[in-house]
Amino acid sequence: MLMGLFLPTQAGGWSASTLPRTTDWTFDYNLALTKRAEELGFDLVFSLAQWLPKGGNGGVLNGTQIEPMITTSALAAVTSRILLVATIHILYGPWHPLHIAKFGATLDHITKGRWGINIVTGHRAIEHAMFGWPRIEHDLRYDMAAEFMDVVNELWTNPDNFTYEGKKWRMEGAFINPKPQFGRPILVSATGSDKGIDFASRYSDIIFITSPAGAEIEKALGALPPHTARVKAEAAKHGRSIRTLINPMVICRETDAEAQEYYDAIASHYDRAAPKGMLTFDSDAHGWRGRLEHDGYSRMAVGGNIQLVGSPEKIVHDMIRLKKAGVDGIQMNFFDFKPDLEFFGERVIPLMKQAGLRV
Repeated sequence: MLMGLFLPTQAGGWSASTLPRTTDWTFDYNLALTKRAEELGFDLVFSLAQWLPKGGNGGVLNGTQIEPMITTSALAAVTSRILLVATIHILYGPWHPLHIAKFGATLDHITKGRWGINIVTGHRAIEHAMFGWPRIEHDLRYDMAAEFMDVVNELWTNPDNFTYEGKKWRMEGAFINPKPQFGRPILVSATGSDKGIDFASRYSDIIFITSPAGAEIEKALGALPPHTARVKAEAAKHGRSIRTLINPMVICRETDAEAQEYYDAIASHYDRAAPKGMLTFDSDAHGWRGRLEHDGYSRMAVGGNIQLVGSPEKIVHDMIRLKKAGVDGIQMNFFDFKPDLEFFGERVIPLMKQAGLRV
């Protein structure tokens, strides 16, 4: 099972709770997490990308964030094994396929093949407005993203100058060198819509899925098997195989009772401004539809697309069930990242190895 860490490069991390903790958006904090994750054998790290007005989502989720591509570039110099994935809104701002092709090839050489892109198109109207235009229609965004990535892939592989004129982008005699060392960087997509799954199945190596039934683990486990099977079947139609990745909030203590007590403390301190704020910005993302109805404010405030709560044995048991449901990897969130990551490394990873989830 792939093991990733979803870095808290944004204020509040992944939980809209005011319960005291160390979690911090600063580079130094995320640097320490990344180096420790590498020591513990994690396969990858990445963070979200967001463009929000003053105040962000409200409360502890105030919108402060360090940019992920610059962050992963800096992390490349102080890591040696872990995969560094940068989330990039490829349709925002001045990005041109030539930029991403050149930047990606450069980072591929710097990291010796350890850099990848989480391709996102942007789902919030407020983000598009910040760049000066109305939100691009959902399915059209994926058509544009497909054109973008077709051109980037051509630039990564074409040994000659490349001239192109499409619906959105054009170039004459375009060329980059050096090429990526291993064909191209790893590509990741997060999606839940029909159009998004079609795009991801054609371009991405890892598809970041969400639970169609909300964060509660039993409901999620009931909904995930057909969802993961569908995603993999779409990739198979294009002659490809992909791996699925999901982001759980891991809340683990020595006993189930202690873990539940920790969970309840986080939930009871939820910042009432933040979960409501998360829903005030108009979003057309299919993967997050119905989350309030499924989870309620307090569960949303705890964070994570799914929630793994319990003793180390319970956490590993639920991971095994996720694996059987077609989930190939977990991109973990923690509430208090530094101490919770240490506990996970000490108590959970050995059990994952015993269970055959890790080697």
